[in-house]
Amino acid sequence: MREVTPSATRTEMTWIVMPGQTNALDTVFGGQVMAWIDVCAAVAAQRFARGAVVTASMDSLLFRAPIRKGDIAVLQATVNWAGRTSMEVGVRVDAEDPNTGARVHTSTAYLTFVALDEDGNKREVPRLKCETEDERRRCADAEVRRQRRLQARAEDKERRA
Repeated sequence: MREVTPSATRTEMTWIVMPGQTNALDTVFGGQVMAWIDVCAAVAAQRFARGAVVTASMDSLLFRAPIRKGDIAVLQATVNWAGRTSMEVGVRVDAEDPNTGARVHTSTAYLTFVALDEDGNKREVPRLKCETEDERRRCADAEVRRQRRLQARAEDKERRA
């Protein structure tokens, strides 16, 4: 089975925040940030799976600080964990002041993606090969989040039954 390191999935995307992406307070719409997160995470997931992927979930997203008009939005994504057909991608979002280069961490999100074959069926993904202590820590943290997601899904299923 093919092995892929988290560093091989690392993706960075940047946008200059324009007026059409901001609200009345000249800060980026939350939905815009979510869309950027989804795209950046999808690129990391595709680099890992080497094929089509779909977003299965996004964990809660907390906006720690605003991204203002004229700032540079910087998104960094990496695959943290992989199972048989799914993977978790972590995304960090920073606001960068274009005049000073200073960055402020604005949000973090964790997304689950599922790999699909040409017919739209789930397909197996490579094994994630964590090489550094940080990568192993991120993988262990992702496993805890996965267990929480599975528990929440089971509880939701019970409520609907």
